[in-house]
Amino acid sequence: MNSFKINPLLSTHRTDYGKGFLTEETSYGNPIHQFETWMSEVFDSGNLHANAMVLSTVNDQLAPSSRVVLLRNISYGGFTFFTNYQSRKATELEKNRKACLLFFWDAFERQVRVEGKIKRLPARESDEYFESRPFESKVGAWVSKQSTVIKNRKELEKEFEKGIKQYKNKKVPRPAHWGGYVLIPHSFEFWQGRSSRLHDRIRYTLQENGTTWIKERLMP
Repeated sequence: MNSFKINPLLSTHRTDYGKGFLTEETSYGNPIHQFETWMSEVFDSGNLHANAMVLSTVNDQLAPSSRVVLLRNISYGGFTFFTNYQSRKATELEKNRKACLLFFWDAFERQVRVEGKIKRLPARESDEYFESRPFESKVGAWVSKQSTVIKNRKELEKEFEKGIKQYKNKKVPRPAHWGGYVLIPHSFEFWQGRSSRLHDRIRYTLQENGTTWIKERLMP
């Protein structure tokens, strides 16, 4: 059996957290408000990637996969993002609508987990967002057969150049295979790093009436 030499820094590196706290009294009763407050603080600090989130899905073999996507809005009852409907994540979401989002803001020593079910956004919403994208990004949506195997980078660049010429001085329509999703949450967990690994963890769980959230503290 092969053995791997572990970089000593992995086992010896230590960081003590102490940049904030989160209590039942200081957190909002509604997790959406709590999330918006935290995200606004990250954006206001100058972090241009505050809306980057890890999206985790599960395939029909119950094997999980994760990737970073960008949160584009909080609307239609949840968290919206856009992608290729023929990509791996989209294929998995068509078979299993349950998914999880993870936001990690290291400068604030915070993370947020959001669990829920995903559905497609209305076509008009996808049309509006696609129209707001830069010209090159619109062309890229046509060119990229996301998650499929290609020979090399040159093949992709060649297709992109063809797309640029094809749509030069023309309106680029939204491809039918590209659009938006919304994750409608039923659970949130807000994590704030604290000293001695006694972190703050506040979980919100949506009740059966669909409007009431129960807030609970979890052991770190």
